Amino acid sequence: MVADPYGHLDALRAHAPVHWSPMHHAWLVTGYDQVMRCLRDPVVSADRVRPLMDAVPQGARTDAERAFGILSRWMVFNDPPQHRRLRRVFQEAFAARAVVRYRTFTEKATRAVLARSAVPGRTGDLMADVAKPLPALVFARWLGIPRTDAPAFWYWNARVADLVLGTAQEESEYRASLQALVSLEDYLAGLVDRRRAEPADDLISQVLGEGRVGESVTVEEFVGMLTQMAFAGGETTSNLIANTVLALHTRPGALAAVREDPELVQGAVEETLRLDGPSKMSIRTAARDLDLDGRTVRAGDRIFLVTAAANRDPARFPDPGRFDVRRTGATHLGFGFGAHFCVGAALARLVAVAAVRTLVRDHRGLALADGARLTWQPSLLNRSLTALPVHY
Repeated sequence: MVADPYGHLDALRAHAPVHWSPMHHAWLVTGYDQVMRCLRDPVVSADRVRPLMDAVPQGARTDAERAFGILSRWMVFNDPPQHRRLRRVFQEAFAARAVVRYRTFTEKATRAVLARSAVPGRTGDLMADVAKPLPALVFARWLGIPRTDAPAFWYWNARVADLVLGTAQEESEYRASLQALVSLEDYLAGLVDRRRAEPADDLISQVLGEGRVGESVTVEEFVGMLTQMAFAGGETTSNLIANTVLALHTRPGALAAVREDPELVQGAVEETLRLDGPSKMSIRTAARDLDLDGRTVRAGDRIFLVTAAANRDPARFPDPGRFDVRRTGATHLGFGFGAHFCVGAALARLVAVAAVRTLVRDHRGLALADGARLTWQPSLLNRSLTALPVHY
C-alpha cells in the first residue's frame, strides 16, 4: 500500500467508489465523479484541524495549543467565506503572470544545483542532490528568506511536514514538530516586521504593498498563512520533480519523446501529477448528513478524497494507466479543484518543468542506478521517495 497502492485503489474504486473503512474510521472516495462532487459540495468541509489535534499524544497536548491555533489560520483548513477572504490576499502574488518573473532565477538555480551535484560519471541521490535543494532555493528567494537563515528555516519546515503529514509518531517527534511550527511563525512574524520597514523584491513585500494586511486579514492571519506557504511549496515540488524523473526513466518511449521535443516536459509533469503525483488524498469532514453515491454520510464523518484513485478512473481517462505526455481531455486532480485548487500550482509547475527539462536536455547520461531498491515514505497523504539513486 505504500510502495505501489494503485492496484489496490483501482480494485476498490471498481468495487465501491464510496467505501466505509473501519480501519481508517473514514469514507474512502475513489471515483472521479464522486471526488468532484465532494470538492464542489459546501457540506463537505475542509475544517480538519481537530482530527490532527486528536492524534497528538496525551503528553504533548500542552505544547499543542498555540501550534494548532497557527494551523487553524491555514487556508487549506478553512471553508468559504473565510477561505475566500484569506486566499484573496495571495491571489495576485500567485497568479501565473506574477510567477513567470521567477523563471530566469529558477533556470539559473537549476543549472547551479546540477553543476554542483550532477557530475557526469558520479552516482548520487537525485532527491538529495536536486529535488529537495532546488525548490528550497526558489521558495526561499520567493519568500525573501536571507541565506543565513535558510538552514533553520528548512529544518522547521521539515518538522512541520512530519506533523501535518502524520509521519511524527513518537511523543518526542510530536513535541519537536509542534515547537518547529511555533518557531517558524515567530521567525516569519519578525520577517514581516522587517519587510514593513524595508520592502524587498519578494512575496511578503508584494502582499504588504497591496494593502490588504491589516484590512481584509489581520497580521496574525497573514503570518499564519505564510507558515502554510513555507511548508507546502518545497515538499510538494520536490516530490513532483523526483516522481517525474522516475516516471520518464522507467518509460523509454516517453523519455525519448521529451528528449526529441523538450516542450513535452510540461505534459510529462502533468501526467506525473495525474498518475503518480505528490499527493495521494486530501481529508474532509461532513458538516451535515449527505447522500454520496447512495451511501449515507453522517455529520462529523471523515472523508478521504483519494485523488490518486480518481486520477486513474477509466470512466474519465482513456487507458488511465498509460503515461502519455501528449494526453489531453479531462482535468486531473493532482492540485485539487475549485475553491481549494492549490494556490501555488503555477510556481510548483514552473520549478518542476525547469528541473526536468534541464535534466532531460543537458544530462542525457542520467540513468537510474542499477539494482537500486526504491522506498517510499509511509504516509497516507503524500507520495514521496526516501531517495532516488541515479548515475549522472
